[in-house]
Amino acid sequence: MYEHIRIMKFMELKPTESELEVLQVMWEKEPCTVRDVHDELVKTKDVGYTSTLKLMQIMFDKGLVERDTTSRSHLYKALISRDQAQDTALNKIIDTVFKGSGMDLIMKALGQHAASQKEIDVITEYLQQFENNKKD
Repeated sequence: MYEHIRIMKFMELKPTESELEVLQVMWEKEPCTVRDVHDELVKTKDVGYTSTLKLMQIMFDKGLVERDTTSRSHLYKALISRDQAQDTALNKIIDTVFKGSGMDLIMKALGQHAASQKEIDVITEYLQQFENNKKD
């Protein structure tokens, strides 16, 4: 029950793009320090250390991450899983960009990406499983 409440709270937060970038780093390296996160972020964008620090402090205040202050370098961990974040982001995109149509999202994604035969096979298998579950 508490997990459901935490997920609902996260969904209400709607993390920013920058917060999602930080979470991406944390999911790969947690627990991590601000320096750990910053060192990864600067590989792909121009961001200052103090900006990374401030963003992670905001994320802590919002309840997106937890912070262990027992050592000199504070350690941070994500409080939401990658899967939960993907669900939230996807629902937001479907609702806002595709007016609630999952079909339109899928059709656009398939039209924009040259899927390999393996990807097509996996998608076909997933649709068959979805169809079978729907009949049950």
